[in-house]
Amino acid sequence: MARWLKLAAAAVLVLLVLLGGAVLTLALHPPELLRVGAGYGAKMVCSNVFIAGRDAQAVLADDVQAPGHPILKLLRLRVDTDRKLVRADLLGFVGKGLAVYRPGTGCAVVPDGEVGKAMQYQFAPLKVWAPSSSVPWPTGSQPETVPAVQALLEQDALAGPGMRGIAVIHQGRLIAQRYGAGFHAGVPLLGWSMTKTVSAALVGMQIADGTLKPQQNGFWPDAGDPRAAITLAQLMAMSSGLQFNEGYGAVSDVTRMLYLEPDMAAYSGSLPLAQAPGSTWNYSSGTTLLLSRIWQRAAADAKHAATSAAVLSLPRERLFDPLGMSSAVMEADARGNMVGSSYMYASTQDWARFGQFLLQDGVWQGKRLLPEGFVAGMQQVAPASGGQYGQGQVWRRGPSGATPEGQNPDLPFKLPADTYWLEGHDGQSIAIVPSKQLLVVRLGLTPHSLNYQPQALLAAVVKALE
Repeated sequence: MARWLKLAAAAVLVLLVLLGGAVLTLALHPPELLRVGAGYGAKMVCSNVFIAGRDAQAVLADDVQAPGHPILKLLRLRVDTDRKLVRADLLGFVGKGLAVYRPGTGCAVVPDGEVGKAMQYQFAPLKVWAPSSSVPWPTGSQPETVPAVQALLEQDALAGPGMRGIAVIHQGRLIAQRYGAGFHAGVPLLGWSMTKTVSAALVGMQIADGTLKPQQNGFWPDAGDPRAAITLAQLMAMSSGLQFNEGYGAVSDVTRMLYLEPDMAAYSGSLPLAQAPGSTWNYSSGTTLLLSRIWQRAAADAKHAATSAAVLSLPRERLFDPLGMSSAVMEADARGNMVGSSYMYASTQDWARFGQFLLQDGVWQGKRLLPEGFVAGMQQVAPASGGQYGQGQVWRRGPSGATPEGQNPDLPFKLPADTYWLEGHDGQSIAIVPSKQLLVVRLGLTPHSLNYQPQALLAAVVKALE
């Protein structure tokens, strides 16, 4: 009996040693998928706490865990409000998710742990007063409500599950708005890939300055590199030919770029050609990171580096402030690249101001900020996209919902032919209809699996205004 007890004790000891080794290995060298999850959790909480002013645990539960991968249920948070750091780990010790907030440039994932280096990329934005509630939109925030349109927004089926903000703009007036429970007109909301279109406008400003040209190439230093033949126009149309996997279900190019790489633009720029430039269309957040690096370098000069405060502040000084987008923050990564593919926060009304800016052909209060014809060029169909994407980081079709692949999801809704879209992950959209002088902003937390399509809301608004 004593012998069996000794054997059992030895077996338990071996199991404990093995378990301890496994735990230590997970803590010191976690699998990349777990690191992606931890980095994602830290980043989402950091931005929503320090930019949007939301509660950390509510963001973790509602924005990260509820709609995300089941493994995210194991995330545990530590928020340092003094240093503005957020750490997120699975079970409290696996993953090493880390994000830090910087004034002006928001939060950055810090996968290498070098917080001091990430903190270098910031600027002190000038105080911009929120729009007055007693002044009509867009100068202020006062609506000029059209009851028939407001009634449509109150229909939950049209607003969609997880709605957080809707604004309808007609002929330059805010005619209807609605906000989800716990949100209001002043809360900055993440636009995800709607940020890509803002990046296109920043490229357009450099074209207006004469520092960039649409057919310019040579963005890779080695002239013998086949990637050096890629033009700015091909990057704008997502037709560069560069390899990039935009899948979000595992460790892919996009999740690696966003959560495992401190220098996102360098990672994107390291990927090889998969096809000849201009021959194919491939939706790619990495492409937009390259566009961010390109416009930042074009804006640099002898006194200011591409990641200097002077360049990082350009989106605010040249775009957000002139448009009165007082809530808008475009975030930079841990090496000072604007994450122009994914990370811009702005209130619902401020997203509407940007949409109105496009509707006005890049003119605001009589001043032209984008080259004449630039916005029209953005809407032109990218030749390699099969009709679904424009030449300037915009969509020519709305969200697909349950529409079979290859079919136009807008057709059943009989939308005006000139409708184009800004679209982002989890149900973000701005529909712009130039012929109707109309735009509809819809923001929320609405996973693609719910098959919500904002086209129904847009179609109902168009009909109500006829």
